[in-house]
Amino acid sequence: MACHFQQSPNIIEIEETSLEFVPCSSSFSSLAIEDPTPLSSDAPPLTSSYNDRIRPLLDAVDKLRHLKINEKLNSDVSELSRMPQKLSSVAEAMTAFMRIIGLSMESLRKILSRGEFDEYPDDKNMHCTVRLAEMLNECSGELHKSGENKSTENFLMDEIRVLDETKGIWLPNFLPRAAFLIILQRKVKEIANTPVDFVAKVWSYIESVVIHVLMYHCDSYPQLLSCIRRAAQNLIAKMKEKSFDRVIELVEMEKLTDYTCSPEYMTEWAKLMAHQNAFRNVMNDQCMSSQIAIEGFGRIEVGHLRLYSSTREQAFDLKMRITAYWKIVLRRFVDNLALHLLLSINELVNRNMQTEIVKEVMGSHGGHGIEGMLEESPPVAMKRERLNKSIRLLKQSKEVVAQIMDRIAVNVD
Repeated sequence: MACHFQQSPNIIEIEETSLEFVPCSSSFSSLAIEDPTPLSSDAPPLTSSYNDRIRPLLDAVDKLRHLKINEKLNSDVSELSRMPQKLSSVAEAMTAFMRIIGLSMESLRKILSRGEFDEYPDDKNMHCTVRLAEMLNECSGELHKSGENKSTENFLMDEIRVLDETKGIWLPNFLPRAAFLIILQRKVKEIANTPVDFVAKVWSYIESVVIHVLMYHCDSYPQLLSCIRRAAQNLIAKMKEKSFDRVIELVEMEKLTDYTCSPEYMTEWAKLMAHQNAFRNVMNDQCMSSQIAIEGFGRIEVGHLRLYSSTREQAFDLKMRITAYWKIVLRRFVDNLALHLLLSINELVNRNMQTEIVKEVMGSHGGHGIEGMLEESPPVAMKRERLNKSIRLLKQSKEVVAQIMDRIAVNVD
């Protein structure tokens, strides 16, 4: 809306024309005011003067107020002040770059290490410590599920076959260690993929979180996006490979070693071996039921073992030893995975990430990665220019409106 004040012999007429106000491309196309005719000594009556001269002026004031210039001006000024600083020197660029890195690392420490998610209260995917704990618990559940006695059919037959193949020239009442290791290795091979899958899943999740945080903090400087993303992806790929190596090492250690210092092993083995007398009674008495109940196995059929009198006692002992030791192995897997994960996250956010990003940015384009920050991207430059132009036009319009309102006030008086 523009108000044109036209002078006539006795009254001020307000001509109202439509004008769309778009600060980026136009402003008040015309806001003009001319000195109104001085009040004559033979002025019309008060009511007529109010209706003819004063009321139109007050209406004009009201319409000018509806332009809300101040609100738009304040909004544009605020938006301009939130835009990234236009950098003019390498020193300023380096300062801005280090600030981005500092803020990013602190965010990653909060969400990956300390369990703080105030920056992402509604995004559960960014509540990282609980998500990682859930992944670890899921992995633990899968590992322990694999250790369950899935079937009680042909009870002890695997152990008997292994014992038959590991006989040697020695006293018959000694349990061959080779038999124990053969069965242990089979069980470890069965679960070897579970920790590997866990590592792949965890690092895929961590990568998504890290990239999200880094992209958020350097969003104002798109010149850095590709370098920082590449640095993060390269580093995480290295750490993922390191984790795979660690898991493979854990698997190989469990295959080759049958050791624990935990007293729980002997306690569990003794508890299981307490069922040996019941097992012997069933084996020696053909009239008894061929089923027995063993803790952890339930009620199982053992009648077929009466044919293997020479090895069934050793097979029972071997089974119970493996069962007791396997609980130690699974717990050790989970503990080692948890400790390795926490150590890796600590190295990622406190040691490796910042170094990798600085190396990538400083080394990109022949060492001119930082200098690239001095050149604003076209979208940012266009937005800055648009806001500056809008602010200038709004200030000019505000001054014109103020002049009009001052003139109106003087004439009303």
